[in-house]
Amino acid sequence: MKYIEWNDFQKIDIRVGTIIKVEDFPEAHNPSYKLIIDFGAELGVKKSSAQITDLYEKKSLLGKQVLAVVNFPPKQIGPIMSECLVTGFHRSDGSVVLSSVDMDLPNGSKMA
Repeated sequence: MKYIEWNDFQKIDIRVGTIIKVEDFPEAHNPSYKLIIDFGAELGVKKSSAQITDLYEKKSLLGKQVLAVVNFPPKQIGPIMSECLVTGFHRSDGSVVLSSVDMDLPNGSKMA
């Protein structure tokens, strides 16, 4: 494990957002969804893609609050411009479990 300084961690802006739209993403190299996430008035709505089709159906993702890094530069992923990085954890089978909160928070809440 490589250690980082506290100042390094403070550079990462992780926010809570609510998934408001989910679409199939057939153009992706690996099975993925296009996610539209509401981060509240300050940050607005952002797009991302996520390789989470193994564990999540589109309908189950609507309204789910997730944690995402919002201060990476936008990145072109196929036909969409990804504006945030949704976080998650790999299981031993390679599937991804989304990072989320266990109580409702206002969209845009910042990780402390």
